[in-house]
Amino acid sequence: MNLIFFLLIVGGILIAAVNGNVDVVTNSIVSSANGAVEKVIGLIGIMTLWLGMAKVAEESGLLKRMTDLIYPVIKFLFPSLPKGHPAMGCILMNICANMMGFGSAATPFGLKAMKELQELNEDKSTASEGMCTFLAINTSSVTLIPTTLIAMRAASGSANPSEIVGTTLFATSCSTAVAIIADAIFRAKNKRKKQAEIAHKNHNVHRKKRR
Repeated sequence: MNLIFFLLIVGGILIAAVNGNVDVVTNSIVSSANGAVEKVIGLIGIMTLWLGMAKVAEESGLLKRMTDLIYPVIKFLFPSLPKGHPAMGCILMNICANMMGFGSAATPFGLKAMKELQELNEDKSTASEGMCTFLAINTSSVTLIPTTLIAMRAASGSANPSEIVGTTLFATSCSTAVAIIADAIFRAKNKRKKQAEIAHKNHNVHRKKRR
């Protein structure tokens, strides 16, 4: 990815230089840098709100009760995840933040969840089934209220910024359903492959013993 971005940047600069539009590139870089800083500062409030809510939920025991409530669903999606594991709380907060449309606030919980899942991973060089499942759900993510998008539409002068709620819910529900189904199919396929490899290995061992 670093190489791809490097080539894109260098290519853009070279093309601008050939066409005599270096000033356009310079102005674009400066404006993009300023816009990035403004966006980051604007997200501080949302992230602080959700991180604070997560801390209050954890200290009050609400997070544990919510985790116990949705444990059957989590257990179905993450069968290898032990009950009461710290990853459950992180996954829960990530899903809740995404459902409310706070994608940026969900990122810290997602990173924490991946870290906790990695500790359970036997093969550290390869993503576990639980990590793949979480990534699929986090990427597709059902969104009940696209808060960030509504705020951006309102800031851009939209006459009805909340009119995307219905279509967003439908689209994200479909994407999440497809992600879960695809994950289940690939997981079953991978399980059958492992079972076939084990059976083949045991067969070869028996053949060697007979010889």
